[in-house]
Amino acid sequence: MNGLGYTLVARIEVSTALHASGRIIEVVTAAGCAILGLDIVEAGHDSVVLDVTCMSTSDDDGSGLRAALTSLDGCTVAHVSDATFLVHLGGKVEVTPKVPLKTRDDLARAYTPGVARVCLAIHEDRTKARIFTIKRNTVAVVTDGSAVLGLGDLGPEAAMPVMEGKAALFKRFADIDAWPIALDTQDVDEIVRTVELIAPGFGGINLEDISAPRCFEVERRLRQSLSIPVLHDDQHGTAVVVLAALLNAVKVVGKRLEDLRVVMTGAGAAGAAVARLLTIGGVPDIILFDSKGPIYPGRARLDVERADLAELTNPRRHTGSLADAMTGADAFIGVSQPGTITASDVALMADGAIVFALANPEPEIDPLVAGQHAAIVATGRSDYPNQINNVLAFPGIFRGLLDSGTTQVTDAMLLAAAHAIADVVHEDALSAVYIIPSVFDESVAPAVAHAISQSAGDAVD
Repeated sequence: MNGLGYTLVARIEVSTALHASGRIIEVVTAAGCAILGLDIVEAGHDSVVLDVTCMSTSDDDGSGLRAALTSLDGCTVAHVSDATFLVHLGGKVEVTPKVPLKTRDDLARAYTPGVARVCLAIHEDRTKARIFTIKRNTVAVVTDGSAVLGLGDLGPEAAMPVMEGKAALFKRFADIDAWPIALDTQDVDEIVRTVELIAPGFGGINLEDISAPRCFEVERRLRQSLSIPVLHDDQHGTAVVVLAALLNAVKVVGKRLEDLRVVMTGAGAAGAAVARLLTIGGVPDIILFDSKGPIYPGRARLDVERADLAELTNPRRHTGSLADAMTGADAFIGVSQPGTITASDVALMADGAIVFALANPEPEIDPLVAGQHAAIVATGRSDYPNQINNVLAFPGIFRGLLDSGTTQVTDAMLLAAAHAIADVVHEDALSAVYIIPSVFDESVAPAVAHAISQSAGDAVD
């Protein structure tokens, strides 16, 4: 369960006597569920149809709840549903026309014959596609299903709920029309060519849940070949939000980025991007660990990406243990696996220690345990303070990219986005439990979009 519960909804028909007896609440509670609601769907003289909504503390399919209710005399269970699955029924996004289609004249303008004039205008000047089609406000969310959340290689179909969720977030926070594209291939050449072929219909490409190291090559090649911006959110979105949080964390503990010693675990897509952006942002000393230990020049069997990271990080050429690296470190950033560090490791850190344990759903260390020694703790979870969540970055980044009409994502833009997110938290509100805005803060996406547009303009100037 990872500390979380499942919301279950049971549709039942019960006798009026049973409804009034309180027995329903008793058996539901005894089954390990907390009642959230008991709602009448249909009332009759002899029976009542109810929706019983409850939080289950087990990770079963609701069979325990069903069995408990079925045991009651006078109770018939129609079905037990997981509320999360109900949200996903039929998908989470749809296409809705923006123009009326009620009359013959409406149809003639929106479709044939009027549409032919617009087609010819775009044929003569292809840049007009940004004016007269959805291209200027549409992003493709592309995956091959090889690195879905923290679950691994689940395939394209199983990745779709995440891609749909991403599309919904684009719309909710930046009014961008995004569409999930799940590819049934993990061949780099095929992915690149497929995205190139569909690119004319989109204003930007958001790569998602593509495993390392292939994701690096996919992004690099698409950025070279396409005239629209390409962003791998697992890399750069994560890096932007981590930097934003760190910018504010150092203010709280009275330190500077330029003086920090940082230890990181996880050298995949997110870890590599975080290390690179922190370095560009001014952090001078980062020791990055993968599953084989610290990354440093000359270490055996380094792939190309890790070899580049070896040149960029670990200036003191640390080759020892994680515990040794943690000794005297100012910050720990984990984008790896649960249980990577211990309370003893955190206790070895410098005064005013900062711990970002971002593995999901189980962080590298229990946040409450880390908080016994660290001044500031952040996770990727919503049930603890300081949630570091990519939704703070990607909607505003793409809003700015689309609005400015820029064709490339630059490091300067990512730095600008990080500072914009950090600046949303006013200095008089900064605290150990408030270093990053809420994901529902309506001011974040516009601030990020403005920063991106301004950075794009500066690049042109």
